[in-house]
Amino acid sequence: MNAYEWVEITLFFVVLLALIKPFGTYMARVFQGERTFLSPVVVPCEKLIYRLCGVNRDEEMGWKRYAWDMILFNLVLFVALFAMLLFQHLLPLNPQKFPAFTWPLALNTAISFVTNTNWQAYSGETTASYFTQMVGVAVHNFVSAATGMAIVIALVRGFVRRTTSLLGNFWVDMTRATLYILLPLSLVAAPVLVSQGVIQNVSAYKTVSLLQPASYDKPKLDTRGNPLMDAKGNPVTESDTVSEVTVPMGPVASQEAIKELGTNGGGFFNANSAHPYENPTPLSHFLEILLILLIPGSITYTFGLMVGNTRQGWALLGVMLLVLVGSFAVLQGAEVSGNLLVTRLGVHGANLEGKEVRFGLAGTSLFEVATTGTSCGAVSAMHDSLTPIGGMIPMSLILLGEIIFGGVGSGLYTMLAFAVIAVFVAGLMIGRTPEYLGKKIEVREMWMSILTILTAGIVVLVMSGIAMITPSAVASMANPGAHGLSEVLYAFASMANNNGSAFAGLSANTNFYNLLGSLAMILGRYVPAVAVLAMAGSLAEKKYVPPSLGTLPTDKAPFALWLTLVILIVGALTFFPALSLGPIVEHLAMLGGN
Repeated sequence: MNAYEWVEITLFFVVLLALIKPFGTYMARVFQGERTFLSPVVVPCEKLIYRLCGVNRDEEMGWKRYAWDMILFNLVLFVALFAMLLFQHLLPLNPQKFPAFTWPLALNTAISFVTNTNWQAYSGETTASYFTQMVGVAVHNFVSAATGMAIVIALVRGFVRRTTSLLGNFWVDMTRATLYILLPLSLVAAPVLVSQGVIQNVSAYKTVSLLQPASYDKPKLDTRGNPLMDAKGNPVTESDTVSEVTVPMGPVASQEAIKELGTNGGGFFNANSAHPYENPTPLSHFLEILLILLIPGSITYTFGLMVGNTRQGWALLGVMLLVLVGSFAVLQGAEVSGNLLVTRLGVHGANLEGKEVRFGLAGTSLFEVATTGTSCGAVSAMHDSLTPIGGMIPMSLILLGEIIFGGVGSGLYTMLAFAVIAVFVAGLMIGRTPEYLGKKIEVREMWMSILTILTAGIVVLVMSGIAMITPSAVASMANPGAHGLSEVLYAFASMANNNGSAFAGLSANTNFYNLLGSLAMILGRYVPAVAVLAMAGSLAEKKYVPPSLGTLPTDKAPFALWLTLVILIVGALTFFPALSLGPIVEHLAMLGGN
């Protein structure tokens, strides 16, 4: 990296770490119902919402009711968005007259945004109306993120409370996450993005003339729209000249802010955060990465405050930073080294194909590990263009379970499930009953932790295997062999782990991927969420066990390193065979000159 890139990366982590304590403290006050500087403005709105919805904010719930209310709320949101997509052509704010979504695509898209996955098997600027983007997509970006935050707060209460079955109120937690955290930050971030050039309007698309007409050869099609071939099987082309282009418009900045802040992902435009209307300057690039990591990083400090030991939160944050920085180093090194086959052609230097050169290689690498370490899914580079090892890094971060830093809420509760397993294994090794934060870890907690951690992995492997033996699924791959397997593996990893980014090169808008992907997103979101709430309910009913000389200290560096090792071992045992058949064998083939 050059001096500018070193300064950029160092400054980013300095700013992020400086914000974690104050923002984590603020979130702890919000979820504990304490007064904040926003209370004079937000409390009246909060009370009005409870009154209109018939919510008693003083009523608390057991884990079953908390889970049921969460699922019911998400079901209603799904039905609303599904209907909106099916009747998009009849709704307002559609200046381009986009038609309705097909039902398989509408099903996949509605599930995607309800589950905080934001997987898009469509191009936003050619498919979704402004009404769909604002009333459908943007609203779900808020409430799906707030749902994840509510679940992790319920789990934290499970560690904190003693001999009770109550975990708080889902409606209160979700409302406070939205009103006190997501909405105010989005209202600040959106105008800043506008100041950098991110567009915000509801105008019709603009047709503008090119300064210099461009000529190119395009495939000639038959009456059915299929490419024509000559006698030798080569495509028949014809010359065409373009003198004007259509420039898409839209309410982008408002969606971009919550898209990054809520680790939602997706994009108003198909090029996502590589598009200059979504991410125009190095400052907007810096801000968007910061928004992605701010809540997942800060909520570790919130966790530490709520359990009464901030070092517990710092230990988890240390694990996240260790894996994130290590992943960045490997990805940056792979892309700087470039492709050996291209080098043999006389082209030397870093692999810049598929990257937005405005942000530099290091800035792009940081964005990609941030967005796949979290469940964001926004991208500023095309992962299909990365080197084999470079592409394996974002894929591996997703496959680890979206815990580095993870989605808002979902990242921390999955990390805590790993911590429970790490404590249990360590307890077996030293011959003591495992304890974490003063609660004994027993069979029920282990089962729920295993469900939380392994559900997405099992879904990825099973569904990728089904795709490999389904002709229509194989036909969707743009590349054969190992790279094609990587495209499919990445797609199901992204959907099952609720990330939403794509490797590119895979035609995902087919009935197979829309329907099977919908199932992957449902299982990947709700099985772990319900398992976490069940574990929270079990923990809350337990008595507090004071630490003794034999208690494993979980707030120190040795445990953080042990937890890191457990995460990497679980990931390696689960996915190394699949990665070996995909990016690893592709890398070896590259070294061999193929």
